[in-house]
Parts: sequence; C-alpha cells; structure tokens
Amino acid sequence: MPRRNEDALNFLLERRSVSHKTLTAPVPSRAEIEVILTAGARVPDHKMLEPFRFLVLEDAALNRLGDAVADRARALGLDEDKVAKARFSFDNAPLSIAVVASLKQTDMIPEVEQTLAVGACCTSVLNAALASGWGANWITGWAAFDEPFLQDHLGLAAGEYVAGFMHIGTVRSEPSERKRPDLNAITTWVSS
Repeated sequence: MPRRNEDALNFLLERRSVSHKTLTAPVPSRAEIEVILTAGARVPDHKMLEPFRFLVLEDAALNRLGDAVADRARALGLDEDKVAKARFSFDNAPLSIAVVASLKQTDMIPEVEQTLAVGACCTSVLNAALASGWGANWITGWAAFDEPFLQDHLGLAAGEYVAGFMHIGTVRSEPSERKRPDLNAITTWVSS
C-alpha cells in the first residue's frame, strides 16, 4: 500500500497562483531562492540535458528591463497599451526568476521532450515558491520570445527564450478561487 503525503497532495489540490499585480516586497532571501531553484531543477529530464537555466532578476535589473521592454515595444510599433503592459510586468515585480529554455542539439532526446522538461521546471519553481509561503505568478508575454530583446538585455543565446518569468513576492491580498476544469469533460477512461 503506498504511503500518501497528505500535505503535498493537499497543497497541489489547493494551490493558487497570485496575480503579479498584487505582489510586493519583501521577497525571498538568497537562501530561500536557492531552495526554490533546487526544487525547480528537480524535474524529469531525459539524459540529464538540463534544457533550462535560471536568471534571478532583482531591483535594478527589473527597472532596467522595464525601460528596455518599453523601448523595444515602441521600436516594434506596438500600441501604448501593450507598451504599458509589458513595462508594468517588470516595473511592478518585486523579484522575478526567468526560466530560460536552453534546448540542446541532440539526436537522443526530441526537442519536444526538452520543451516539456522546461515547462515542468517552470511549474516546479512556481509551486516551490507558493509552498514556501510566497505569492507567485508565471508570466510570459511577447518579450519572453523576442530574440533581440532577450539577447540584448538578458544575454540569452540565439534560440533561447524565456519559458516563464516567475514573479515572486509578498501577497497583499489573497486570491479568490477560480473556476477549475470539469474533470469529466477532459477525462476518458480506457480499460481495454
């Protein structure tokens, strides 16, 4: 008979992301961030390719990125609402962990499996932050995939992208519960 980890199971059944708009300082310490990153890196990863890496974005870096993303958005001709939204994502974040997809060229493991490992890493970082008592949210947006912005301002290599900016901080207000998927509508039982 398997031994259930009730605390872990209850956490997963009740977990809720927190709107990045409601996050504020204080943020986790470096030691706490290292625990979150350790949990994030402990995901299924065939052949241990490590198709992900982390950038921990703090105060001045987030301010710099807010300016840079606004400039890039205007250079792309995006409307001012999109400029403001992209900038707000960085300006408002008290701390962000960028999970960088850094897929490896190999014939052994298909790219899709590496991509799934990166997504699992994002989920684990998010859940580790939440389980540690912090508010957290997974954000992407156009800038996460814009190679010139990523290369010029985050030092990413060609072909790399940000699978998620994990904004982490103190919760100002508890999130309300939202509608969840209808399990019966998305599940098919196959027994033969």
